[in-house]
Amino acid sequence: MASTQLLCSLPQPPQSTSVEEELQTRKQHLVAACRVFAQLGFVLGVAGHISVRDPEHLDCFWITPFGKHFSLIGTSDLIKVNHQGEILEGKQQVTLEMFNIHSGINEIRPDVIAVVHAHPVYGTSWSSLGRLLEPISQDACTFYEDHSLFTNYSGLISHRAEGQRLATALGDNKAVILQNHGLLTVGHSVDEAAWWLICMERCCQAQLLAETVGSPILIDPDVARLTRSQVGSPEAGWLCFQPYYEMLREQGMSNN
Repeated sequence: MASTQLLCSLPQPPQSTSVEEELQTRKQHLVAACRVFAQLGFVLGVAGHISVRDPEHLDCFWITPFGKHFSLIGTSDLIKVNHQGEILEGKQQVTLEMFNIHSGINEIRPDVIAVVHAHPVYGTSWSSLGRLLEPISQDACTFYEDHSLFTNYSGLISHRAEGQRLATALGDNKAVILQNHGLLTVGHSVDEAAWWLICMERCCQAQLLAETVGSPILIDPDVARLTRSQVGSPEAGWLCFQPYYEMLREQGMSNN
């Protein structure tokens, strides 16, 4: 009987051959993340925004326009903004709050390529508790000792200093829970950052449900750290978003 090969090499992020190609890839995947979030019900009015760093001008980022539904955003809608708050390309609106959040993180975290913020229902509910997620499952281990809490909600992030305070609260982590507000994740690609938010929302849902019936059994810290190294790496985050991206391609997603 012929043997069956069970092991395979995992897909890796494609490597662009030029700055122009890399920019187009980043913008296309940002649009894909918007479409996925719309399908998952993460859209709430005008709340939520996604940005990606420009691959050539590192002090600039491309961000979703204010007030346009995520399901309708195309690459031509994205707005290029520098860290001084100047709109360099694009004709739609970016609010001061959006700028403060994304510029603050981009300036403090040069390793970050993408920033994702949304108000999904379970993540927002969990944020009201002012607690970090606990390692109650394999998925939750993704964020073990790799997410933080932004406390003292003070309304919209209308001041540059408040955006910098948020960036400081994020620290070197992949995610931050904005108390009484929502969730924010970052990544070395749009795909990674988008997956962390999808996963975090599901983890918030799982812990809220588990705590309605009892006290969840926590995974041992050493095992949680090991699991995080397996499912919480940038490569794992990118990979986990690929089924969503392929789904959109099969549906004939337009990037324009």
